[in-house]
Amino acid sequence: MVYCNRFNFLFLLQWETLCSRWCLITSHKLYSSVYDPNEKTFEKLLIANRGEIACRVIKTCKKMGIKTVAIHSDVDANAVHVKMADEAVCVGPAPTSKSYLNMDAIMEVIRKTRAQAVHPGYGFLSENKEFARRLASEGVTFIGPDTHAIQAMGDKIESKLLAKNAKVNTIPGFDGVVKDADEAVRIAREIGYPVMIKASAGGGGKGMRIAWDDEETREGFRFSSQEAASSFGDDRLLIEKFIDNPRHIEIQVLADKHGNALWLNERECSIQRRNQKVVEEAPSTFLDPETRRAMGEQAVALARAVKYSSAGTVEFLVDSSKNFYFLEMNTRLQVEHPVTECITGLDLVQEMIRVAKGYPLRHKQADIPINGWAVECRVYAEDPYKSFGLPSIGKLSQYQEPLHVPSVRVDSGIQQGSDISIYYDPMISKLITYGSNRAEALKRMEEALDNYVIRGVAHNISLLREVIIHPRFVRGDISTKFLPEVYPDGFKGHKLTDLERRQLLATAASLYVAEQLRSQRFLGTPRIPIAVSKRRSWDLSVHLGDGIYPVAVSKDGSSFSVEVDGMKLNVTSEWNLASPLLSVTIDGTQRTIQRISRNASGETSIQFLGTVYKLQILTKVAAELSKYMPEKAAEDTSSILRSPMPGTVVAVSVKPGDMVSEGQEICVIEAMKMQNSMIAAKTGKVKAVHCKAGDTVGEEDLLVELE
Repeated sequence: MVYCNRFNFLFLLQWETLCSRWCLITSHKLYSSVYDPNEKTFEKLLIANRGEIACRVIKTCKKMGIKTVAIHSDVDANAVHVKMADEAVCVGPAPTSKSYLNMDAIMEVIRKTRAQAVHPGYGFLSENKEFARRLASEGVTFIGPDTHAIQAMGDKIESKLLAKNAKVNTIPGFDGVVKDADEAVRIAREIGYPVMIKASAGGGGKGMRIAWDDEETREGFRFSSQEAASSFGDDRLLIEKFIDNPRHIEIQVLADKHGNALWLNERECSIQRRNQKVVEEAPSTFLDPETRRAMGEQAVALARAVKYSSAGTVEFLVDSSKNFYFLEMNTRLQVEHPVTECITGLDLVQEMIRVAKGYPLRHKQADIPINGWAVECRVYAEDPYKSFGLPSIGKLSQYQEPLHVPSVRVDSGIQQGSDISIYYDPMISKLITYGSNRAEALKRMEEALDNYVIRGVAHNISLLREVIIHPRFVRGDISTKFLPEVYPDGFKGHKLTDLERRQLLATAASLYVAEQLRSQRFLGTPRIPIAVSKRRSWDLSVHLGDGIYPVAVSKDGSSFSVEVDGMKLNVTSEWNLASPLLSVTIDGTQRTIQRISRNASGETSIQFLGTVYKLQILTKVAAELSKYMPEKAAEDTSSILRSPMPGTVVAVSVKPGDMVSEGQEICVIEAMKMQNSMIAAKTGKVKAVHCKAGDTVGEEDLLVELE
């Protein structure tokens, strides 16, 4: 165990930088909460977590005058939360079981630092009753509910029974533990397909599968039990009726130790992939005041039934007729809590700390407002073109949050130079925008996404932007099936209209010419004869997608007149080519673009309307000559299996010489604690196997070859 004290000059400088970033966020008034410096609170608090949620807790602790202790694995030694905390201690190597889930090591840190309280964040040990019990036995306050509530609500089977007794609407299903795959099939047949198989101790979409027949039930039982054991150390499963095409709407509750309990309105969380939320908002477009009140009152009734004291979330599935059914209760702070903070003005972390210290709630139900609208996008290091998001790893070579956009909040735990590793969740940040109404919040989100600079890893900005501008989303016509219904063949990026295509071509051509002109000058002095620098027109050939377009560019002062498809467009910009963001005005329409890459052969990648487009820009002569260049033959991918993501090989089902059928499972890759079955693209004989269980593989690594 390495004990690190953060008082040297280097870290003071780094903290000032991080503090400045937070000050930019808080310059927009987010909270109406009052931080009373005279109110007695904890002197020192340990955060048993990492990343953005650890940073989020530290920010409120500093406002409350509480010293903080961060824990970290060895690979997180330079993480942002480590630099922000007053003290930081290494609790083990990268695997979560040896660090962030290592209770013995964490308890030793608590003793050594003399922390009086522990905030668990979300995930890891946040809903672990044994951890809460051990803290209580040593006189350390757990910032959350007591062990009884964690036990009752953390077990999906017990929580469903308690919900029924509290007269909360519940989903039909089997209330016991499913013993094996055969029993799972029997129960599924009795309930009636489709069914949801999910981990009793689970959350966050892990250990969860939908089954439509017996075969999928057996496969779902296997994967769900393995994921549940890996993520939660508990492989128990339950089965319940799957409500097709529902909304996922949750109620934030807040309760104290004095019998007071509030519901803080709802969050709409229906935009999901693989049962994990992608876009959230508050309030919901779907709920009327009567349904909102009914859901809130049932959520509070459940909280009272288990003598709940802290912030918690009761999740519901809501059908098209506004019937709602209890899904689960999360006995912790939710990832998406910022949208509730925006519309209520409450700092939920502060409220949790005050409740844990024994103070009563300062508000009554009538005091809880809905002020404006807030939207949150989860920005992930993922490739959205692969199953709506398979993990990407790497170093953030360039990173710039869109904090200059009004009413934007960014909750992150990374900075430029940070590593996104295979060991932890690939979330980069939570991007939150606020407006007086939904249209304003969405417009600001669109602008914020366009101005978000992330380089070095794949990210899901393109998917997020497409979701928030889609007509169905804009009118509030959403469900948990939104992504597969809108993109049945997978996400392909933004589909350009003819006008947008011309705007992109004109912008790319203007950018090319601006670079050519800059390259002719050095410190304001022409590098080549003055006659060349006076050139005013360029005939170009631009390759975009399947089309090749002739583009004529002429310079007019600081603007360019560009002819595309026989139409002229005026393109104006400051042309600051060193900036990662470029504001361009095309015939009066402002666009923020990012030039991602370029090379000497004229190939360039430009992020336009959220999607990265690959273009090749050549002079007319170069385009004619390029026709004679040989093309590289495409690889035959039907005979090979490559890993679509970085991860760990959990199992290999074949060996050289085996015959496999198209669609047969070849191996299983685990990435970010989600297991993914890799299947054969065709029928054939296995020629070679290049991996074994336990191997760490990278994206596009060769796994298996077929003859």
